[in-house]
Amino acid sequence: MNSEELWQFPCDFMFKALAHANQQADEKIVSVINQFIPGDYVAKINPSKKGNYESVTVTFKAESKQQLDQIYIAVNKLDCVKVCL
Repeated sequence: MNSEELWQFPCDFMFKALAHANQQADEKIVSVINQFIPGDYVAKINPSKKGNYESVTVTFKAESKQQLDQIYIAVNKLDCVKVCL
């Protein structure tokens, strides 16, 4: 069984990234997701204890693993993003 067989598309997907704080990462991440899956998304932001980073979560309906891979690659290229989870 390969990893694609574990997914059932389309599915609701909770995308998470860790980003540097105060760099409008949420807006940049939503903008990238909109390039692949247009929609009216609102990011949930949780700041780190020291305030240096923030967790950004965006939920959307994914259509395929290829689409998710493209989103992860594109978001990971953003300077404000430390890591995609």
